Amino acid sequence: MRFLAVVITGLAVIAPAAHAFVLPNKIRLPKAEYFTVQQIYNGWWIIGLLLPIAFLANGANAIWLRNDRVSLILSVAAAALILANLAIFALFTQPANAVTQNWTVQPENWEALRIQWEYSHAANAVITFLAFCCAALACVR
Repeated sequence: MRFLAVVITGLAVIAPAAHAFVLPNKIRLPKAEYFTVQQIYNGWWIIGLLLPIAFLANGANAIWLRNDRVSLILSVAAAALILANLAIFALFTQPANAVTQNWTVQPENWEALRIQWEYSHAANAVITFLAFCCAALACVR
């Protein structure tokens, strides 16, 4: 169970980290180029399925490690951080995806939506990395 919690949470870090690493280059792109580049994310929703799986794995890990109070707290923290990621996605990322129809429609407020989309992913990169750290620490104790 420990191994699964760490590996799945580690895999869940990849997509948000990729978004965060390209943010400095993408945030300044002109409109046409930005909308073109956004198409590389078609199909990435599949990677997003790792998040609920990571939540479940860390929840199960918390139960598995319940006799070690610190590991239990770290596992619960990892699960809570994954939930925070999902909340940020639901509140900030997905609404931008919906308005732009997954970046195929160019609304007037596209720049504000770009900032919302990019920085919600950057925040989720940090949050998911922290979840990974908590999961790893829970398992190495």
